Amino acid sequence: MKNETVDQAIEIVVIEDEEDILELIEYHLSKEGYDVTGFLSTENVEQFLEEEIPSLMLVDRNLPGMEGSEFVAHLRESGYDIPVIFLTAQDKDSDLEEGFAAGGDDYMCKPFSPKELTLRVKALLKRSGALQKQERIKYKHLTMDLVKKALTVDGHTVSLTNLEFNLLHTFMQHIDKSLTRDFLRDEVWGVEGDGVNDNAVNVAINRLKNKIDPKNEQNYFHPVWGVGYNFH
Repeated sequence: MKNETVDQAIEIVVIEDEEDILELIEYHLSKEGYDVTGFLSTENVEQFLEEEIPSLMLVDRNLPGMEGSEFVAHLRESGYDIPVIFLTAQDKDSDLEEGFAAGGDDYMCKPFSPKELTLRVKALLKRSGALQKQERIKYKHLTMDLVKKALTVDGHTVSLTNLEFNLLHTFMQHIDKSLTRDFLRDEVWGVEGDGVNDNAVNVAINRLKNKIDPKNEQNYFHPVWGVGYNFH
């Protein structure tokens, strides 16, 4: 069962009616470690917000049904204070003023680069205080300082290589989920993952296990036959 002391990944909602743009945004934000939920319209978003509390919303202005700024104004009137970044192809001063008046916190004009997107998201999360909660991740005896890239086990510092740190971070973001070796290659090794075989992944995990749990008292890593590994 999932340990309740784990800090949850920051959740971001994206409302964008162009599916290719939505998928692109979801991809780049997921790569940064955020949990992303996408919608092609405002339909079902309020129902989602009744069950989840995202840290940020990215809202396209030109949406089918209810226009983006109207929807955000409606959310503000309903008591939701979730930070919002508007996405739009319109960059007139009047459009910007309208968006901010509706309750927007920032504005991005299309087309925008993935780097600009992630920087603006991070900046707004910092301003809202959501990012400070994510500077450390705790689970069982492990505490990861994401800013200093440091790990302590039972309060004692354990030295990890950059790869081992990223590997553990990936597992700690997906507690109790079976992760394939292909997924780990993409997340941890990135573009260099094409040259990493299954045995190299296994060796890296065993090396990490021996550092964080040498006596196997916590039994963090569980091989999943035909899939990869589960961390709990």
